[in-house]
Amino acid sequence: MAIKEIYNSYDDALEGLNNNMSIMIGGFGVQGGQPTNLMIALRDKNIKNLTLIGNVAGISMITGYGWKDSDKDKIIDQSIFFKNKQVKKIICSFPIPAQRVPVSEIEKSWKNKESEVEIIPQGTLAEKIRAGGAGIPAFYTKTGIGTIVENEKESKIIGKEKYLLEYALNADVALVKAHIADEFGNLIYKGTSRAFNPIMATAAKLTIVEVDKVVSSKRMDPERIGTPGIYVNRIVSKFNEISS
Repeated sequence: MAIKEIYNSYDDALEGLNNNMSIMIGGFGVQGGQPTNLMIALRDKNIKNLTLIGNVAGISMITGYGWKDSDKDKIIDQSIFFKNKQVKKIICSFPIPAQRVPVSEIEKSWKNKESEVEIIPQGTLAEKIRAGGAGIPAFYTKTGIGTIVENEKESKIIGKEKYLLEYALNADVALVKAHIADEFGNLIYKGTSRAFNPIMATAAKLTIVEVDKVVSSKRMDPERIGTPGIYVNRIVSKFNEISS
């Protein structure tokens, strides 16, 4: 396995990203293992017309829980891209919290017809991404039967039960957060970062991983590896033990 590109600059790690790309962003809820430094770097690049794919996209700024931008002391979530007018569409499970005062940037953008918001049940979203990484083009699920989720979707009766057809999700880029990487891109996760990051790492053409530190493969416990390095293209970390 080849040694991966290791960056110490989040901006440099995003080299080559352009307008009109689809970008998966890892994370489960509030902090939840999101690649926050890569998100800030993407915002500052001011790339436009993006399609974002994520789970809990815009509740941190409203609820007050999440990773803070130390320079501006503000909560960071995917709302930062809507505030910066960078998004044409978001595919997610939770774009806003139940109690939304003040109105989130995602909801503002949707109401002003600046961006499209597609809401997918959380388990279905996870399976669509997993299927995309596994090369499975579509699957059937009972989730959404009898609700607005069913509208305009193909269905099938299997074993006397009705199922909806859901298509896999892939992206141009995945921004992933992991705890540790080695020089070959093998990743170890911690906490809720295990939820969406591992499947997103498999479902994109280019996977960029923000890690807490990079260590030698000799120090990696193979039993703890959550993503094999074959899925990883770039690694960025301020703490690289290999070069020291």
